[in-house]
Amino acid sequence: METVLGIKGPDFVMLAADCTQAHSIIMMKEDVEKIHKISDKLLMATIGESGDTDQFTQYISKNLALYRMRNGYELGPKAASHFTRKNLAEYLRSRTPYFVNLLVAGYDETEGGELYYIDYLANAKSLNYGGHGYGGMFCASIFDRYHHPKITQDEAYDIFKKCVKEIQKRLIINLANFKVSVVDKNGIRSLPDITAANLMDYVP
Repeated sequence: METVLGIKGPDFVMLAADCTQAHSIIMMKEDVEKIHKISDKLLMATIGESGDTDQFTQYISKNLALYRMRNGYELGPKAASHFTRKNLAEYLRSRTPYFVNLLVAGYDETEGGELYYIDYLANAKSLNYGGHGYGGMFCASIFDRYHHPKITQDEAYDIFKKCVKEIQKRLIINLANFKVSVVDKNGIRSLPDITAANLMDYVP
C-alpha cells in the first residue's frame, strides 16, 4: 500500500514518498524515510519489504561510495541505475532475493535530470514521470495531463499536491504524509511535506 512518485524536469528530478510503514492491517509507523541520499546528486526512493528496502539501499549506497573512493569520481544516474538493476537481477536469481521497487533520480552535468523506474523483477526504464504502489495508479492520468518538457520545480510540486490529494480521496488506505525531495545542479534538498492538513484548503 506504499507509494513513491517521481517527476523529471529539464534540469531537476523531484521525488515524493509516503511516510507509512504497515504490516498486514496494522499501521506500524508514520515517519519512515523512503527517499535516501545515495551521493551528492543521486536519490533513491524505495518501497517493499521493510528489511529488504533498508538492506538493499545501504548495499547500493556503500558500493557506490566504494567505487568513488577507488576511482576518484562518482557514477552518474544512468550508470548507478544500471548497477542497481544488475544487482537486483542477480539477487532475484539467488536464494535471497530482494523484494524492492525503486525510483532512482539524479542530476548529470551533460544530460540534466534523469529518472529511472526499477521494479522488484529488475525491469528498468528511463521515464519522465512514474510511480510505484497503489497510489501511483491514481497519479498516471494526472502526470499525463500536467507534465510537459519545460516543467518547473514549482509546477512539479503542484502536480505532487494534486496526486496526493487524489490518493487521499480515493485510496482506501490512509497515506496522510508525503516527504518531497529534489535533486538539481545545486545538489539535494528537501521541500515542505505534503500532508492531509496542508491540503485541506488546496484547490487543484
